[in-house]
Amino acid sequence: MALVAVTMAAKAGDYTQAVGLQFGYANPVYRLNQPSEQVDDKTALTAVQLKGFKVGLVYDATIWAGFGFMTGLNYTFGAHISSWEEFGYDLDGKPIASGYARPYEERTKYQFHQLELFVDWQYKFEIAQNTWLILYTGPTIQVVAQYKQVALLRQKSTGEQVRENTIAYFDYSDADIAHDLRRLNVTWGVGAGFQYDRYYLRGGYDFGLINPYNFGNFNEVGYADRNTRGRLDQWQIKLGIFFWGTD
Repeated sequence: MALVAVTMAAKAGDYTQAVGLQFGYANPVYRLNQPSEQVDDKTALTAVQLKGFKVGLVYDATIWAGFGFMTGLNYTFGAHISSWEEFGYDLDGKPIASGYARPYEERTKYQFHQLELFVDWQYKFEIAQNTWLILYTGPTIQVVAQYKQVALLRQKSTGEQVRENTIAYFDYSDADIAHDLRRLNVTWGVGAGFQYDRYYLRGGYDFGLINPYNFGNFNEVGYADRNTRGRLDQWQIKLGIFFWGTD
């Protein structure tokens, strides 16, 4: 039926299509639970915001009277570096007594790589000649290639680095399987955009639909004090150009 509708629209002269490239800003947000010993509410989430960029190849089609879709494949990169903070434990893991100087500082670096296949169902309102206002919504399938966390520890007085601890969350050879997150994520996005001739600007927010933890409950791996729920969302804004198309 969909093929018949597209064929009829094409014969009627309503069907247009275009292929293009897009590049933009991406802000993936991992909303993960905090340990319950740090907060009273076990469902409280700490949002690690990873600022980066997105680049991709897109296919845009208008089927009938402004209604159509855009689909494509994106690569997304994100990173975050925390500020240096005082570290309240010595190198043996023992708490430093109150009133004593804390000689160590720590910071954490995050890095994120992801591939995305998306379908945005859209409606284009023609507000002037070759100028459209766009509203869209639709799903995205994301495959996380890497999510890495590096914790650095240094002496506060000299700045000398004394420890570096790296966790590759999708390195399944890691014996600490409690850190594993799912590679696959599905989101549903909403957004708006503006197109003039072959150029467009689109921005929106994707809501994560899948719990990124591999385990529904940390009791399975010996962490009875932690509730394992979360979400992977994403802010994004993209600039694009169509290098091939039909009117």
